[in-house]
Amino acid sequence: MARTPVLNLALPKGRMQAGVVDLMAGAGIDVTLPDRGYRPVVSVPWLDAKLLKPQSIVEMLDAGRRDIGFVGADWVAELGADLVEVLDTGLDSVRLIVAAPRSIVQAAPVPALPRRALVVASEYPTLARSWIEQRGCGDRFVRSYGSTEVLPPDDADCIIDVTSTGSTLRANGLEIVETLMTSSTRLCASRQAMEDPERRSLVEDLALLLRSVLSARNRVMIELNVSEDALNSVAAALPCMREPTVSRLLGPNGPAGYAVKAAVARDSLPQLIPMLKARGGTDLVISPLSQVVP
Repeated sequence: MARTPVLNLALPKGRMQAGVVDLMAGAGIDVTLPDRGYRPVVSVPWLDAKLLKPQSIVEMLDAGRRDIGFVGADWVAELGADLVEVLDTGLDSVRLIVAAPRSIVQAAPVPALPRRALVVASEYPTLARSWIEQRGCGDRFVRSYGSTEVLPPDDADCIIDVTSTGSTLRANGLEIVETLMTSSTRLCASRQAMEDPERRSLVEDLALLLRSVLSARNRVMIELNVSEDALNSVAAALPCMREPTVSRLLGPNGPAGYAVKAAVARDSLPQLIPMLKARGGTDLVISPLSQVVP
C-alpha cells in the first residue's frame, strides 16, 4: 500500500490564528493548540502543522521548507515572496494605509500630505520605501516595531500600517490619506509543493474543503411547501445554485402539492422571503449550512 504524503502546514500565530482554526474546524479538521510549544495536533494524518509568525510563514514557504500555510497578502507583498495563492479566505480583511496627524493633512480637494520631506514610520520597509520613492519628496524612513500609530506627531510625521476599522488611528488623532493595498488571510503553497503531483493533489483537497465552508457561510437552505399551481412561479423566484430540489407532498387524500428546497445567498433573504410568500409559498424553514461543495 502506497504511503500517503504529508503536507507541512504552517499555522499563523497572532490575530489570524482564531479565524484559521475555526475555518479548519468547519471543514472537519480539528486543530488542538498546545499550551506551550509550536506543534499543534491536527486530526487528519496528511497534515503536519507548526505554529509560526506570519512573516516567517511567508519566508518558509518561499524557501520550500513548508508546503502550505496561511499568510497575509500584505506580508507576501512586503517580502516579495514567490508563492502560489491557492485560496483567499477573506478572513481578517485589512488595508495597508498611509495616515498622518490631522494637523498636517491638507483637506482640499482630497486628503493629502504636504509636498515636503517627512519622517515615515512603518513595519513594512519595502513597501514604505517604494511609496517614498514614488512620492519623490526626500522623505526619511524609520522602522517601527509595533504600535506604529503612537509615533506621530513627536517621532514621525506619518505612518504606513494596516487597519481594519480605523478606530485605533482615530483614537490617536490620525487620518487616512491613502490606501496602498487591501489584504486578507490567504492559503498559499510553495512552488516546490505545487510542482509535486501528490502534494499538489493534497493542497487542492484542502482548498476544496475550506472553500466549501466559506461558501456555506454565505448561504442558507430554504425549504417551503407550495401548491401545484404555484410551483413554477415559486421555483422561478429561487436564486439557487443550480435548480431547486422538488418533492411530492402526500396528504391523506393523495398528492398535496410540493416541497421545494434550495441553497440561497443569505443576504437575499429580506427580499426573497416576502416574494416567496406572495407567490404562494408556505411553511418556510431557513436552516444554516456547514459546507457547500458545488
